[in-house]
Amino acid sequence: MGSDLCSGTADGSAVHTAEFIVSSARLTELHECSAVLRRTRARAEEIVDEARALLAEAERHGDTKRAYLLRDQLEQARERYGQVLSAYLLLSRRISEERQEILRAHMDRDRLQGLSGAA
Repeated sequence: MGSDLCSGTADGSAVHTAEFIVSSARLTELHECSAVLRRTRARAEEIVDEARALLAEAERHGDTKRAYLLRDQLEQARERYGQVLSAYLLLSRRISEERQEILRAHMDRDRLQGLSGAA
């Protein structure tokens, strides 16, 4: 009976270790996605700036037809930038939540190990 108790404790520790590994892997994946979105966000911002500059140039030269087209493209670029920014913010929030979950799990495990060590 004593060996069952010990193996249960070892199994619990193994489960915690496995959960930590999975959580850490997930956090790594989210960080990688965040890096891609960060680069995408920066590029989307550059595209908006380029579209704005092209529009300003067309307006300076009095090219109304081109300015009309560029205004539409600028608006589309802004919309896409907003979508990328929203995705980036959502992912950043999720990373923060997962990081908190991992820290909370570590603290709970440490607290339980401290209690079981005292008993």
